[in-house]
Amino acid sequence: MQTGILRVLRATAASWWRHKELRRTGQRVQARRFERETVLRDLGYLKQAASLPNAHVICGEGGTFIHLGWTTVSTFAPIERFPLATLAVARRTPFIDIRPVTDVIAFANLPRVARNGSVDPEPWGSGKSVSLTTYIDMVEGLGARILNDPRSH
Repeated sequence: MQTGILRVLRATAASWWRHKELRRTGQRVQARRFERETVLRDLGYLKQAASLPNAHVICGEGGTFIHLGWTTVSTFAPIERFPLATLAVARRTPFIDIRPVTDVIAFANLPRVARNGSVDPEPWGSGKSVSLTTYIDMVEGLGARILNDPRSH
């Protein structure tokens, strides 16, 4: 793992209000332990994002989400204020920016991205799933911007 990534993850963990409070009250050992656990957890998320075929980052008005199959990591902040998502995108995880999408009804009716790689033969209606590339085709048609597009490989 690159030292720059570790540096960002450590700084993010150290800046969390809970860890700051532990340090302020003299509980430095506990703060360091929690920070180490946070960094290891976030490294695991980055590794998953790099290895799972349908992993992607999506950013909209409601915040930023890293979709990792059965796990979703999120924050209400935009991607610029979510270091883990920014790192995932920098490491080539597909990024879907839905902030330009104006038809929220059409977006809400899109099928979800398949979690385990399997797709439904008829991907319409609630609870249906499609591949990430099919989903990107659909959401791009609504005006979303795509970065690290897996369709170009």
